[in-house]
Amino acid sequence: MTINSIQDQIIDEFAILGNDRESTIFYIMELGAKLPAMAESDKTEDNIIKGCQSKVWLTADTDADKVSFNADSNTDITKGLISLLIRVLNQQKPEDILSADLYFIEKIGMGSIIGSQRSNGLAAMIKQMKMYALACQAKLQMQK
Repeated sequence: MTINSIQDQIIDEFAILGNDRESTIFYIMELGAKLPAMAESDKTEDNIIKGCQSKVWLTADTDADKVSFNADSNTDITKGLISLLIRVLNQQKPEDILSADLYFIEKIGMGSIIGSQRSNGLAAMIKQMKMYALACQAKLQMQK
């Protein structure tokens, strides 16, 4: 699936919730609970995303010509947020991640749901994922 088709799918899922803030937050936390477990050995200072209020660990690797992400957080809501980003960007080509317009965040009303502190953290997560994509792109080009 393309990044945009995954985003459209997420927008449709959140539309079902209406604008019910409590249901939306619960759903985000539910998504975080489904995130595959991260190895404790990956929960290092080097893998912490700077700029997040909560602790968020993120790793990335290349799988063929695509980037695969793994993450965890010490809070349920933040874990849900990173799980949404992983759902959209995981197993995508680095150049697609770098050029992605993550419009689903605004379309599902995320800014009003999570507040300014978490919005800053969300921006930091996106920035880190794009930095990993850039590093993976460079790694793939060196292998050619």
